[in-house]
This record gives sequence, structure tokens and C-alpha cells, in this order.
Amino acid sequence: MNTPVDPKTIRRLADDLARPRQEIETAFVTVGARLTEGAALLNTLSKLFEALPEALGGSEVEEATAHLTAVAARAEQLAATFAQEKADLARLVDVVAAANAPMSDLKRAVKMMGIVSVNARVTAAGIVGDSDDFDVFTTDIATLSDSANRTIQDFAQVYRQLTAEVDRAANQRARFETAHADTLSHLGSSLATTLGALEQQRTTALDSSAQTGRVSRQIVGRIGSAVMALQVGDATRQRLEHVETGLALLADLLSGQSAEGHEFGESERPSALAAFAALQQTQLARTAASFAQEVDQAEADLSALAADAGTIMARSRDFGGDERGKSSAIASLSAQLRTAVTILADFETERAKLESVAAAVQETVRVLLEHVEAVQEIEANMRLVSLNAAVRCAQLGPRGASLTVIATQLRELTSETVVAAEAAMARLGESSSLAGSFGAAASSQGAGRVVELEEQANLALDILSQLDQRLAAALARLNSDGPKVINLLEGAAAGLSGQSAMAETLDDIAIAIAGLTTEPVPAVLSPALSETLAGLRKHYTMEAERQAHDALFPGAAASSIVASADEPEAELDMADFML
Repeated sequence: MNTPVDPKTIRRLADDLARPRQEIETAFVTVGARLTEGAALLNTLSKLFEALPEALGGSEVEEATAHLTAVAARAEQLAATFAQEKADLARLVDVVAAANAPMSDLKRAVKMMGIVSVNARVTAAGIVGDSDDFDVFTTDIATLSDSANRTIQDFAQVYRQLTAEVDRAANQRARFETAHADTLSHLGSSLATTLGALEQQRTTALDSSAQTGRVSRQIVGRIGSAVMALQVGDATRQRLEHVETGLALLADLLSGQSAEGHEFGESERPSALAAFAALQQTQLARTAASFAQEVDQAEADLSALAADAGTIMARSRDFGGDERGKSSAIASLSAQLRTAVTILADFETERAKLESVAAAVQETVRVLLEHVEAVQEIEANMRLVSLNAAVRCAQLGPRGASLTVIATQLRELTSETVVAAEAAMARLGESSSLAGSFGAAASSQGAGRVVELEEQANLALDILSQLDQRLAAALARLNSDGPKVINLLEGAAAGLSGQSAMAETLDDIAIAIAGLTTEPVPAVLSPALSETLAGLRKHYTMEAERQAHDALFPGAAASSIVASADEPEAELDMADFML
């Protein structure tokens, strides 16, 4: 005969069961919170990086690439024309220098004219008397000689200015070429290389996007599985609460208190104890088995989710373009573009200087032509004076022989002056043609477009800078939130690692419940016991609980189902499914 069971023993079992229930509830709430936070961060990061390929492959980047291609093309164009300009400038220097010889002849002839003019005044003063009109020798020749001297001095001064300006331009160009040797050719190829890198980054981004999308969809499924798996915590809590309720009801019954409106006498209590003990032991054992199986699945799902999160983090970093910490293709291209704009501006400024020299050469040649016209006019006047001098010499007869020689010398010197001036101008005329070719080449090659190119470059820079900022912000967000996501998900998985041991605790308590009695489960239930058990069944929320109950008490199950059909269906609280 069984020794009566102390109700306190049963209440202690209920208390023992409450402790693992609370620990399970706390652990799963913590795990659920980590999963919720990690999933939210992961979802934000996934959307952030899934939006980037559209930006990388959008029309704005196409527009920026077109602007960059224009800058690169201009660099190559300048590189081609700069070499030709170098040759033309060297030719200009040679042509201007070639005018130096006739200029020397010109200055010598004018100097000789001055000497002859002095000789004419001295000779005329010794030959003619006060009454003779020989102003042609004493005044006219000197006046024309002085005029020729001033004209030639002005001519020579303008030529010296021209020579100095052309030499200065050549020296400036030489210094510029020394400082920027091969800059333009390297610039064009460098921009082309970096544009290729940008295109490669865009391709990588699109590929990574496809991978990120695939992993993201996989992660969505993982999160759903993890959420479903974590419901084992809430289901276990409810099932344990129901076992605790059953134990409390059994303790009340054995204490002589009313149970579901029924009081059980001494003779009925052993059967009730056997039925209740078997029921609660079965419910608890099945709960423990289900918990052990599903908590392992939940831990596996969370571990897989953490691994997927690590994968998507790595995929997203591909958007940065370089995993070793170097600058992205966009950042590199932006830096190169700023350099390109500066270099192009420098080259355009240098070309502007050359065009300025060309304009100065053409203006100088125009001024020199005016001086040549003055020399030609002096020559015409000198011929008239020489003719007048010949007439005066004829009047003097033999006394005028020396003056005749002087007049002849003046005519020859005047002719030499005109010849020398025209020879110089022949050289300088070629320099004017060369200068004109600079301007024509500049116009045909689109010189002065640096402002337009700079606008294009700046527009491209704005587009690329904004995109690079988005990439940088996304990567910064990834670097800050990515580890948080992985830590949260790994922490969630780790939070379940010790829960399997709880199943053993529950099994131990189930064994203790089974040891409350050795009486078999009664084959036939009394009406009071049947109604009391049916009252317990109505509180079940899990189908597994009903199945365990019905397996022990099939007859009571049928009546319970009929009774429950007459009652309104209980509304499910969605909170029961949330952690």
C-alpha cells in the first residue's frame, strides 16, 4: 500500500519546475531581443548596399564618365599639338635671329650716312662762298641723315624687343617642358587606366549585388526559421506552466481542497494521484524531449544566420573597390581629375602665352613695316637731294668734284639702307606668318576650352564625390554596424548553447513526478476525476499537450471534445507567438 504523499512535496516539485521555466523564458527573451536587433541592423545594411549598384550603374555615372573621357581626349590632343608648337616656336626663334644680319647692315649703312653727311658739310664749307646756295650739302643732307638715323634706331629698338620677347617665350616653354616632361601623355593614359578601374568596380559592384541579394534572401529565410525555432521557448514556457498548474491542482486535491469544483475523498485520492502524476510526467517528459530537439535546431539556425551575416559583410566590402585599405577607384579618379584640370589649365596658360607672343610678333612686324615705309620715303627724298647736289656740283665745275663723290656715296648708302631693311623684313615677314599659324592652330584645336573642360571636370567630380561619399558612408556604416550584427547573432546562438542541459533538468523532475506513486493509471475515471482532467485539457494551448492527454485518457478526450464544441473558440493572442 502506498504511503500518502505530502502535498508540500508536490508543491516543491512545482517550485523546482518554475526555476528552469524562468531561466528558459529569460534566455529566450534575451536571445529574441538579440535576434530582433541583429536582424534589423542586417536588414538596414542589406538595403543600403543593394541600392549602391544602381547608383554605380546609373545615368549620372555615365555622364561623369563622358566628361572624364572628354578631359582625357583633350589631354591627348594637347600632347599632340604641343610637340608641333615646340617645333614652330624653335623655327620662330631661328627666323627672328636670321634678321639680325640685315639689321646690322642697316645700322652700319645709317652710321656711314651720318659720317658722309658730316663730310658733306665740311667739304661744302671749304668750297663754296657766302653767296653760293649749297644748303643741299650743309643742311638737307644732314636733315635726311638724321631722319634716317632716328628711323633706323626706332626700327632696331622694335627688333630688339621682338627678339627679347621671342627668346623669353622660348625659354619659358623650355622650362615648362622640363617641369612637365611627358605629363600630358601620362595623364591621358593614367585617366584611361583609372576609368577602366572604375568600370571594373562597377562590374564588381553589380556582381556583388547579385551575390548580396542572394544571400539577403537566404538570410530572410534564416531569420524566419530562427524566429519559428525560438518559439520553442514560449511553447515550453506555456507547457511548463500547465504542468505547474496540474501539480498545484494535485496538491490542492490531496490537501482536501476543492479541485475544479469537486472534492475527492480519501478513497478517491490514490486514483487521482496516479492519473495526475502520469499525466504531468508524460506532459513534462514530452516537453523536455521537444525542447531538447528544437533548441538544438534554433541554435543551428542562429549560427548559420551569423555565418551568412559574415558573408554579406564581406560581399558588401567589395563595393569599396579594394580590400587592402587602398583608395577606391572613384577616390583615385577624383584625385587624378583634380590634377588633370590643374595640368590642363597650366598647359592652356602656356599656350595662351605663346598666342600672346604670336600677337606681339604680328604687331611688331606691322610697326616695322611702317618703319620700312619711312626708310623708303627717306630714300626717295635722298635721291632728290642727290639729284639737286649733282646740279650744284656741275655749277661748281672742277671745284665740285669732291661733292659729287659725296653725293654718289649718299645715294649708294641710301640704297643699301633700303635693301637691308627689306632683307630684314623678308625674315620678319616669315616670323609673322609663323605667329599667325599659332593662332590658326589654336582655333582649329579648340584652344581656350579649358574653362569648358574644367566645368565638365568639376561636374564629374561632383557626381563622383557624391557617389564616393555614399560608398564611404555605407562602408563606415558597415564597419560600425557589421561587427555589431555578427556579435548579436553569435551572442544569440551562444545564448542557447546551454539550454540543452535544461531538458535533462526537466527529465529529472518528470522522473520525480513519476515516483510520487506506484499505482497504475485507472482504466475507468470517476465522473469527478474525468471532469477535473477535462478542465485541465481546456487550458492547453498546444496540440502536443492535447495529444499526450488524449493518449492517456481517450474516453475523457471524447467527452471533452464534445463539451468544447459548445463553447466559443478562444481567441489566440498573437503575443503568445512573439518573444
